Amino acid sequence: MADINVTLEQIYEARERLRGIVKHTSLEHAEGFSQMAGCEVFLKLENMQKTGSFKIRGAYNKIATSEKELVRGVVAASAGNHAQGVAYASSKAGIQATIVMPEGAPITKVEATRSYGAKVVLAGQDYDQAFAEAQKIQRETGAVFVHAFNDPLVIAGQGTVGLELLEDLPDLDTVLVPIGGGGLISGLACAIKALKPEVRIIGVEASDAPCMLEACRLGHIHELKSAQTIADGIAVRKPGELTFEMARRYVDDIVTVDDEEIAWAIITILERSKLIVEGAGAVGIAALMHNKCRCEGKKVAVILSGGNIDVNVISIIIERGLVKAGRYLRMRTIVTDKPGSLQRLLSVLAASGANVISIVHDRIKPNVPLKQAEVDITLETRNHRHIEEIVELLQNEGYTLDFLK
Repeated sequence: MADINVTLEQIYEARERLRGIVKHTSLEHAEGFSQMAGCEVFLKLENMQKTGSFKIRGAYNKIATSEKELVRGVVAASAGNHAQGVAYASSKAGIQATIVMPEGAPITKVEATRSYGAKVVLAGQDYDQAFAEAQKIQRETGAVFVHAFNDPLVIAGQGTVGLELLEDLPDLDTVLVPIGGGGLISGLACAIKALKPEVRIIGVEASDAPCMLEACRLGHIHELKSAQTIADGIAVRKPGELTFEMARRYVDDIVTVDDEEIAWAIITILERSKLIVEGAGAVGIAALMHNKCRCEGKKVAVILSGGNIDVNVISIIIERGLVKAGRYLRMRTIVTDKPGSLQRLLSVLAASGANVISIVHDRIKPNVPLKQAEVDITLETRNHRHIEEIVELLQNEGYTLDFLK
């Protein structure tokens, strides 16, 4: 069993060390989410932090505290956000950083890490494989290893989020915190439980990467076979020994959300709060939206832990979210290949109130009978009820429909 050697005093020391380096990020009341969840919801905007996530707090605290040991530079493994934190902190300290990231890491996170002057090595299919490669490089070079979560100084840096929460909302009842390896929830919970032990700390994991939940359920650390989720920032197969012990001591509950729920949370945050949040940062809202925890009537802080999401991923999530909300419909039908047939179809759609986004008319496909044409249509719709009305209207007009994914 690992000794818990992170204290409130260390977290206060980290706050002084970070003063002028990191932002005291806003805690914003979210009216729409409050009405949806039946509680007072406050968003902790770590997606607006320098480097786009809370990770700069722990990385900078570690590097600033260890400066005399860093003559051979630092090495770290990261899915992306810790990479940027280490790279930024290293550039401030004037030392070389080597960051190992999974081969499938988001391009935006890779390029941002390089922009801070770090050397990026792409290795492995996930964080844990990248971690093994980083350890190999550390042994070969003698650089200082900056762990993403299982380090007292890193955890103390992340704990400054908890201090800020209590300063901004002293009567806080509950905090929803993303869990990957457990560094953020360990530090935050350590700070809050020391100052206000009645506050509930609820961790949220991706259902396809529930490493901390499994460890707590089993009573020991268990490595998952895989950790594949759109929430790449928390795609970790096993927690750290220190974070596991801290989670067992300080965390009240852990819940999970699946990728569909995370994607829906990302688009809802974007639409309602006008905030860009990555998958890991959206899991707390996903848990609230899908009733994974009982928070009625409480004052609830949700940590939006990061906003480093690839634009291509956003576009896919938006499209899927629109489909789920009944605001986007793709379908195929057959029309007679003669003048006026396509115009008649479009007239029916116009009468339905749907907006045509795109249309493809093809009369030469081998499987389309002569004198007929296949039409693929993408529509903007209002909701599921509107889609039902459009389908009924088209079928009444004699059209046979196939729905496309």
